[in-house]
Amino acid sequence: MPEVLSNKKDPIKQETPDESKPLKFWQHLEKLRWHIIRIFLAIAGLAVLAFFNREIIFDKIILAPLKSDFPTNLFLCNIGKMLSIASLCIDTSSLKIINVSMSGQFLTHLSISFVAGVIMAFPYIIFEIWSYVSFLFKIKNKSTGTLAILTGTTLFIIGVLFSYYLIVPLTVNFLGTYFVSNDVQNTVTLSSYINTITSLVLAVGLVFELPLLVFILSRFGLVGPGFLRKKRKYMIVVIFVLAAIITPPDVVSQMMVAVPLLLLYEVSIWVAAFAGLYGKKVLKEK
Repeated sequence: MPEVLSNKKDPIKQETPDESKPLKFWQHLEKLRWHIIRIFLAIAGLAVLAFFNREIIFDKIILAPLKSDFPTNLFLCNIGKMLSIASLCIDTSSLKIINVSMSGQFLTHLSISFVAGVIMAFPYIIFEIWSYVSFLFKIKNKSTGTLAILTGTTLFIIGVLFSYYLIVPLTVNFLGTYFVSNDVQNTVTLSSYINTITSLVLAVGLVFELPLLVFILSRFGLVGPGFLRKKRKYMIVVIFVLAAIITPPDVVSQMMVAVPLLLLYEVSIWVAAFAGLYGKKVLKEK
């Protein structure tokens, strides 16, 4: 009888492995939740700061590309005078921005404050994302994390500045001064202008993260330089389609976005090769 009992499996010990799986899942979910909460708090805090600096956000940044003394406008106008091309002098004085909704300006103020909060908090956002990724995939190399955060922040800032100082002025000039007839004047709503500016700036800033994304995927063996080279011709088509989506329907703006993206893709191939060599080096050290 004792032998029979000893051969029976303890039901508690049988259930323990099954119960640990959902517990581990909820632990990961709880950790992700706190990362999201901290990101939201950082964005909210900086959004409040932007909200109380309305003059700087709107007069000095958002509406600045409309003015003739905007750095890009001055530069292009000087080039136009040197080459005797008057069309390079951007003149958006005929463009009138109006508000047609009772709560339009207040809601616009809120949305722009949030976007400003996202842009200012982006380094911290990348830090939190990388913290969770490194926890998820058990990455303990601190130098890799520091490199990823610095690179991601730098690429995003370059993308935002590139869009703001080059694409946005040309977009505003093209769309704001385009006439189908002299009898039709352009009067743009505030929400339309704001949506155009913010979508261009954020979209280009995020697209410039391509090398960092490729580096991460390469570190986990999901892509490699050979794969990227083989897909180059398809990516050229994708890049031009993407440029057509995030820019207005003019060839100049599309080329201004597509060319840097093509260069970033070529850089990503070298990044993938570097990530592969770096991964092998780490494995040898272990």
